[in-house]
Amino acid sequence: MATTAGRRISPLPAQDTALLSDGTHRARYAWAAARIALGWVFLWAFLDKTFGWGFATPAQKAWVSGGSPTTGFLKGTSENALGGFFSGLTGQAWVDWLFMLGLLGVGAALILGAGMRLAATAGTLMLVLMWAAELPLTTNPFLDEHLIYSIVLIGLARANAGDTWGIGAWWSRTPLVRAYPVLK
Repeated sequence: MATTAGRRISPLPAQDTALLSDGTHRARYAWAAARIALGWVFLWAFLDKTFGWGFATPAQKAWVSGGSPTTGFLKGTSENALGGFFSGLTGQAWVDWLFMLGLLGVGAALILGAGMRLAATAGTLMLVLMWAAELPLTTNPFLDEHLIYSIVLIGLARANAGDTWGIGAWWSRTPLVRAYPVLK
């Protein structure tokens, strides 16, 4: 946009500019809703696997009861293309801890709206690894929800979705984030 005497001049007619800003305003709320919803997906997976509330994880297989949060998923990958690699990770404590910290960290960051860059990076890495563990896919030759969620995570970070209905704007002004922008 050009400026004249400090005033912005839009190349679009006034009615189109109003629609664009209104649409952008509405898009921010859509991104914020997507951020919170996806954050809940990650946080719920953490809670259910930790406490075994019986949705995807029965109580006897809960992490607090000595169960391995990665075993069920990784055991089912043994026949897949990369099954040897992924089934070799089954039940290892360091894998369980990394996975659970990832679920908690990504879920909390998305719900709060802070640390969106790290959440998008860590969440995308986790999701792409889960996608790779399921290859070849049974319902689609290439695309599944893991890759869709990854795309959404990247979009959330790029759209500064944590600034709407979250603490992202405040977080980005803290001295820590100003010193280390990767934490934005």
